[in-house]
Amino acid sequence: MKFFTDYTNLALLVAAMMAGGLLLWPSLMRRGRDLSVLQATQFINHRNATVIDLRTAAEYGQGHLPQARHVAWDALPSKMMKIAKNKAHPVLLTCQTGRRSHQALAVLKQAGYTEVFVLQGGLAAWQQAGMPVIK
Repeated sequence: MKFFTDYTNLALLVAAMMAGGLLLWPSLMRRGRDLSVLQATQFINHRNATVIDLRTAAEYGQGHLPQARHVAWDALPSKMMKIAKNKAHPVLLTCQTGRRSHQALAVLKQAGYTEVFVLQGGLAAWQQAGMPVIK
């Protein structure tokens, strides 16, 4: 108990807790919405997630994830209601690198979709992991 009565120890304890919080802040802000290739595979298989490819039609034609539906980033606002009938249904967004997917994540969350995730690193990470691509 003497440890907690010394103000120097309390100041160090508070500083350590603040430093830990600052280190965890980026992870907490993303709220775990990025899935690795392994996590995405499990998400698709176990949760029957709808996979949405946000790339252009030409990029999609060069290869995409199995079972991925094409919804170009430009057409997302008009096709948003057709992504899933139930807004609580799991959705996995993918693009080439993940940038468009993160933008789409914000749009879909604002529209009321609750289970939306992004493939971390996009199709590039998927291919680098040696996962199948459909042409």
